Amino acid sequence: MKRKADNPAAIQALLWGSHSKPGRNGLTVRAIVDAAIHIADTEGLDALSMRRVAEQLKVGTMTLYSYVPGKDELTDLMTDTLMGTLYADPDEPRRQGSWRDALLFITEKNWELHLKHPWLSELVKPRPNLGPNFVLKYETELRPLDGIGLTDVEMDALLANVLMQVEGAARLYHRLEREQQHTAQSDEEWWLTQAPVLERLLDARRFPVAARVGQSFGDEMKAAAAPKMTLTFGVNLLLDGVERKIAAANSS
Repeated sequence: MKRKADNPAAIQALLWGSHSKPGRNGLTVRAIVDAAIHIADTEGLDALSMRRVAEQLKVGTMTLYSYVPGKDELTDLMTDTLMGTLYADPDEPRRQGSWRDALLFITEKNWELHLKHPWLSELVKPRPNLGPNFVLKYETELRPLDGIGLTDVEMDALLANVLMQVEGAARLYHRLEREQQHTAQSDEEWWLTQAPVLERLLDARRFPVAARVGQSFGDEMKAAAAPKMTLTFGVNLLLDGVERKIAAANSS
């Protein structure tokens, strides 16, 4: 389904407006968003609708539309709200130590957020609506990179790469989780049933590297994929490259 074209002025007014001010019936935007997040967390994103949120709040569906124009705007509010839950203050990542320590901290905090709210990765947009919490998160995560030797564009690109790795790993994690629920079989149980079959069928003379690497990964991870390990490896590899880039620039 196509998302209707955004009205930037209306969306920004909603995102940056007061969410705690009660309307005539005492309802607030904050209460609506909190109810929507609860539904998405407990019932899944497919269950989320304006009607379902109204049921949760025990109000008429039309009442919600006087606060939030529709589901698209509601999910924008939900996403922006969660962005504001990551850090205690804008300098928390920078207090972790080096810029590398800060980025590893940022990686972990974003990973935890995606695990707590499985639907979040489905709502991440390539053109985000720049709400107050999104902008604050961006400011917070950029501060440790300021002055380390990267250009502004490189700072943005480094942070974007880290966050893309988190989002990709989280999507894979939740897909594996859904597969486990669907099959009533853990990753380790799946691997233990697959490994003997692969040993018989996979010709190591034809696929020498694939056979060796696949067997090694499966034996160690007891799964077809390991999202958190892959994320940690990928981010550290990225940061190694950045360290070398900065060191080379400082020595020239």
